[in-house]
Amino acid sequence: MSRVGRKPIPVPETVTVRLQGQAVHVQGPKGALVHHLPFGIQARLADRTLTVARADETARSRALHGLSRTLVHNMILGVTQGFTKELEIQGVGYRAQAAPPPASGPQVLTLQVGFSHPVTVPLPAGVSVEIPKPTQVIVTGMDKALVGQVAASLRAVRPAEPYKGMGIRYAGEVVRRKAGKAVATKTQG
Repeated sequence: MSRVGRKPIPVPETVTVRLQGQAVHVQGPKGALVHHLPFGIQARLADRTLTVARADETARSRALHGLSRTLVHNMILGVTQGFTKELEIQGVGYRAQAAPPPASGPQVLTLQVGFSHPVTVPLPAGVSVEIPKPTQVIVTGMDKALVGQVAASLRAVRPAEPYKGMGIRYAGEVVRRKAGKAVATKTQG
């Protein structure tokens, strides 16, 4: 039995959970999310406690049991607290700017990271960006996977390089530095 999958998920008072077949609908103060459980995994709600169980002992069901429980738990955390990823930009002249969200269409983030042109990145719905400093980007949202994917795609625009450390990195990420070319000295004798 999966240790993670066995753990019950407490449902806060501010969250509404609705089960419809294999779909789990979670609604909270920050919004609503839906997750479809894979075949062989069931969710049960009793006394503000959600449990995830598997129907059989096949390898596939055992593999998906803990994953499904974690995804549902992340949905509950997302609609109550939300998730954040913080990125740092290092380099001379490197900076980020966010345009205010338009009435229609996605919010756009503009990065100047050493290319001959600024890179504009449209953000998907459900994800917002804060820029407290021009070299700091905070990605927030209620869907943990979407927040992580947006942060990874922003980092992929210009990953930190190992010689000078310039580029976009996660906050606290350690970039292993390499020594540059050694100057060849000519010995005279």
